[in-house]
Amino acid sequence: MPQTVFIDGAVGTTGLEIGDRLEDRPEFELVRLPEDKRKQLDARREAINGSDFVILCLPDDAAREAIALIDNPNTRVIDGSSAHRTAPGWVYGFHEFRHGQRKAIAEAQFVSNPGCYPTGFLGLVAPLVAKNLLPADWPYTVNAVSGYSGGGKALVERFASEPDIGVRNYGLNLDHKHLPEMKRHAGLKHDVIFAPAVVRAYRGMLVEVPLNLAAMGRGVKASQLLDLLRSHYEASPIVHVHDGSGISELLLGENDPPTDRLDLYVFADASGERVRLIARLDNLGKGAAGSAVQDLNIMAGLDETAGLRF
Repeated sequence: MPQTVFIDGAVGTTGLEIGDRLEDRPEFELVRLPEDKRKQLDARREAINGSDFVILCLPDDAAREAIALIDNPNTRVIDGSSAHRTAPGWVYGFHEFRHGQRKAIAEAQFVSNPGCYPTGFLGLVAPLVAKNLLPADWPYTVNAVSGYSGGGKALVERFASEPDIGVRNYGLNLDHKHLPEMKRHAGLKHDVIFAPAVVRAYRGMLVEVPLNLAAMGRGVKASQLLDLLRSHYEASPIVHVHDGSGISELLLGENDPPTDRLDLYVFADASGERVRLIARLDNLGKGAAGSAVQDLNIMAGLDETAGLRF
């Protein structure tokens, strides 16, 4: 028998992407509400409690409300919002970045899907901090650009109606909802300085962490970072690590195709002491829908890459 999946928020950008990935999967049966009942509390309560899996594609407050509707111990949840990414009792849904995380996801009732920017940052930094190649008490900076689909329908409509927008810097008050997630799951002492921007590309993102290894005083070189990341992700069919030597540029296209890959790059100067770590991913793929489907596969005991796009 197929396992039932209810996507609460199925008509949003991420919900539609998840639905597309699950549409033709015989292992799952999608639970759908009629349009006139999609926002009715009682209808949602029934769908949530009657499903094997619930994927929340909602704003934070609505996600918390949805969790409060659960009245049984069997419904398993993947929350795509930022409401529970550092909450007690929730498992962080990025299994590759830390050993043992896959087992935790497989056994969990409540899984919080990572943010798109933190996926890039943690994919690069967390394994290096865990192995003490990078210090936990360093003041890290993250520079990132994302496609405008990450802002949901409102930002998609704005970019369509304001064609002169090329780059939109935001988070200028230095208080972004991703900060606790990055700090907690990388095991850092300080908040990162996070500088996000949106560019005129529908999807995709580049997340960069510049490092001055000499200033850290540990005698670590870029080659060691590269070797550790390669070793850490060598078994992953989704995360790919690249030596940046010979690569002169990384591009985001205005209409790049969907992908659920995560590509990590190590760029360095001739000394190996000045480094740019860069993650390239699809903000709607490994940064959202692809990650949710991957976690769903793991929780359901299936091949983690089933239904994903490469």
